[in-house]
Amino acid sequence: MSCLRSTVMRVTGHVALILLLCFLVAGCTTTPAPEEAVGLKQATAEELTALLRQREAAIRTMKGLFSAKVRGGLIPISTRVEGALYYRRPGAMRLRGFTPIGGELFEFVQADDLYTLRLPTMGRVLSGRQAEMSEMGKLARPFELSVWAMGGVLGTGAIGKDETTKLVEEGLRYRLDVFGSRPGTASTDRSLLRRMWFDRRTLLVVQEERLNSAGETDASIQYEDFRSVGEPSFPANGGSDSRLLRPFKIMLEDGQGQGSVQVTFHEIVPNQELKNEELGRVSRRPSPSEPAS
Repeated sequence: MSCLRSTVMRVTGHVALILLLCFLVAGCTTTPAPEEAVGLKQATAEELTALLRQREAAIRTMKGLFSAKVRGGLIPISTRVEGALYYRRPGAMRLRGFTPIGGELFEFVQADDLYTLRLPTMGRVLSGRQAEMSEMGKLARPFELSVWAMGGVLGTGAIGKDETTKLVEEGLRYRLDVFGSRPGTASTDRSLLRRMWFDRRTLLVVQEERLNSAGETDASIQYEDFRSVGEPSFPANGGSDSRLLRPFKIMLEDGQGQGSVQVTFHEIVPNQELKNEELGRVSRRPSPSEPAS
């Protein structure tokens, strides 16, 4: 009997050893996917480009109310702005800024390639073409940055037909590099114009960089606090969810070291009819400035 018991124990031990070796081999050959990789979506540069154009087309008009905190003297007229945004696709936009107690600070109106900037507190009206905004001097920079920042809400950062892209996978994000020609250069000269980072769980743009002609960062923008606005229209996040998502918090850092702006939206209302007076008027005269009326 003791001999039989000894034999059974040896067999059982051999079986346990074999099972242990099988588990070790399986553990070496099969590595579980990292927890953070679960739920990441796959996309190509072409698919992300199409998604950006789809999001742009989803917004015909928009009204918005926001607050902006300005640091570093980027806007010399105030460090705290209460604002209103009006937009009609494809190229009409109006920004109005007020003090916290309701005094008007500025009105910036854009229609295609023309702009008009009215500054009641300074008694000035500036107008011209966007390509000539540098004639506004120090005032050009904050409004150029404002147009870029609002692009993340309006969806106007879509890839142009004459632009090309390159997709880079960076862990939990995709980076889409956008190349194109700059004004005043040959159409065959392709420069890196901007970078866009997509969260791979939602395929929403969470960061953007604009580059200057020297290839340096001209402005860095972060988009946060995405919320659903308006009625469901299409898969805004690249999946079955058909909500129209827009960032309610935008943080912009000036690459030239002039300061930063944090924009927080209180309300965004898309695709309602806008009256012409809500969009303001743009002077057709290309003169850089004129006396305020």
